[in-house]
Amino acid sequence: MRKALLCALAALCLAGAAPKKPKLVLTIVVDQFRYDYLTRFRNEYSGGLARLLTQGAVFTNAGYIHVPAITAVGHSTILTGATPSMSGIVGNDWYDRDEAARVSSVSDAKTQLLGGSGPGSSPNRLLVSTLGDELKMAGGGKPRVIGVSLKDRAAILPSGHMADGAFWFDPKTGNFVSSSYYYKELPPWVQQFNAPRPADKYRGVTWLGHKLPEDNARLFAALEATPFGNDLIEAFTEQALAAEQLGTRESTDLLTVSFSSNDYVGHSYGPDSPEVRETALATDRQLEKLFQAVERQVGAGNYLVVFTADHGVAPVPEVNVARKMPGGRIDGAVIRAAVQGALVKKYGAGDWVTATFDLALYLNQPLIAQKKLDLAEVEREAARAIQALPHVSRVYTLREMTQGGGVRDAVSQKVANGFHWRRGPDVELIPDPYWMVGTGKGTGHATPYGYDTHVPVIFMGPGIRPGQYHASIAVNDIAPTLATILEIETPSGSIGRVLTEMLVD
Repeated sequence: MRKALLCALAALCLAGAAPKKPKLVLTIVVDQFRYDYLTRFRNEYSGGLARLLTQGAVFTNAGYIHVPAITAVGHSTILTGATPSMSGIVGNDWYDRDEAARVSSVSDAKTQLLGGSGPGSSPNRLLVSTLGDELKMAGGGKPRVIGVSLKDRAAILPSGHMADGAFWFDPKTGNFVSSSYYYKELPPWVQQFNAPRPADKYRGVTWLGHKLPEDNARLFAALEATPFGNDLIEAFTEQALAAEQLGTRESTDLLTVSFSSNDYVGHSYGPDSPEVRETALATDRQLEKLFQAVERQVGAGNYLVVFTADHGVAPVPEVNVARKMPGGRIDGAVIRAAVQGALVKKYGAGDWVTATFDLALYLNQPLIAQKKLDLAEVEREAARAIQALPHVSRVYTLREMTQGGGVRDAVSQKVANGFHWRRGPDVELIPDPYWMVGTGKGTGHATPYGYDTHVPVIFMGPGIRPGQYHASIAVNDIAPTLATILEIETPSGSIGRVLTEMLVD
């Protein structure tokens, strides 16, 4: 009897010591938010970012381990833990050889847009599970999973296949919209949010000397490149939080929010601009507003926050040159023309290049097969043509990527991690540091270099030991860590590790 009582007492003590699972996991992604934005503007933060930096576990050397470092790929990584080689999300867009067409990471012709017109979007091109999918399966469908962003891919890819809803902003209508993949019609609470036309109030508003258009035809796209776009995301997220009663049930819910305006601002003005600084300070305020809304509904100790970014960004090349740093632009049309010219010269007339995206080039494989040429040989010829161009650091072919050829170093590993054998390109180039593929003004991101891949990773909430952690980690580590905290299966494609160093014993 005494032994039984002692065992029961021990079990009660263990149960009491076990960390309480959060009622809500709030995953926040700030699109194009370099790690150094946390340190560069630190003294000016007093809201949500300041809270994360003082109360969270801050990983100072977190990064992406794939190429290309772009929006869809980053968002697909965060809550799957997978690299593109497994997730199948190899870019924002790619050439689908099965469909013989350009596709986007979330395009789905079988769906319709709800709240707007035209085709909808879905997670069907994502080949692996997300944390939300595993949460839903473990909980018998009871947990609620919701995704929000200005961009469809940024709302859909983190929330996963089984999400209860994903919502994004439609710059044609000024509405938050969704897809028939999730619903037969737009939920009433979304219609109620759209009814007063919240985006219309920004007509003619001036921000840092940039006056927004008066007409809706141009207004909605223009406001995305201001902090006002993030204001809309925050307000909509509060509506979703209340309408879906997230964090108020027995099971843990998941809310993924991606703040997109930072990316639009960064592309237009560059990381050294006052516009980027002001947008970061606005994000600090917006996050604090969101945290307060979550606490009113869920309670201060009942939610877990994960904060990260989908990629960084390069300095504007002209800014770099002015400060005596390397930098410049490589015209994508020049790359395409170099390959086309080299292949015509060697193999005869034909449209040898099917498509180009960021650093990737797709060859006309049907034409190569028709002429009974060896694909690997044609790829090598194309690679030689690209490698001969100025400011191209190295070039990889499909054969090298599938067989592990080429230089063996961290850059090559990132290229391999980003390569999916069916969806990947025939040839992929890496420019010199601070050089980018593209023309015009502003800047971009895609490369394996630190300015494009070094991002924040911060955990805050119950069971997390605050402080700074300086060891290198991958963004892929977020998903298995959350799965361990929630005691559910690790997402199917995850290659990350559990960040045990920050977990309270």
